[in-house]
Amino acid sequence: MNGSKIALWLAGAALTLLAAGRWMPAQAGEDATITRALSVWVAQGSTFKTGAQEATFVGSLAGPIFVDTEKGLVESGRMICPTIVEIGLDDGKQQARGRCTITARDGALLFAEISCAGVFMVGCKGDIKFTGGTERFDKITGGGKALIRSDVVRFVPAGEHVAAGDGTGILVLTGIHYKMP
Repeated sequence: MNGSKIALWLAGAALTLLAAGRWMPAQAGEDATITRALSVWVAQGSTFKTGAQEATFVGSLAGPIFVDTEKGLVESGRMICPTIVEIGLDDGKQQARGRCTITARDGALLFAEISCAGVFMVGCKGDIKFTGGTERFDKITGGGKALIRSDVVRFVPAGEHVAAGDGTGILVLTGIHYKMP
């Protein structure tokens, strides 16, 4: 598998990162929308040949999360997302899914699921859904739209039909609506 194919699955992995995008402060009884949030992530994992024209990336995306406010971007926490990305080696199409943990600055955890589909270098578009959390994020609900893009991935052969690699990318979340009971 060449580097651009690996980058394709990483783009899908980035989508998972999007799911992690839940960093914002939340208060009991709050019902709010965040227009835009961003994460610049680093991915690590392995890609496996899983079909004649298919590969599967298994790894994680991690990085800081920034919320766009009236005063510009504000770092609001960190995320890590275990991710699986299925990659079409012949057409560049990808599907990704992941589960994320976002740690807010005060230590509260937000859990999210993310899924997307797309084409490498164009982006993996999908949704993020909040599934709960700890402390102030306990019983949070909501979600929004996600777009993940990745750069070219560096990889090292790790065995027959397996490549270990890392890469970077960006996750953009928009229209993030959430409710706190």
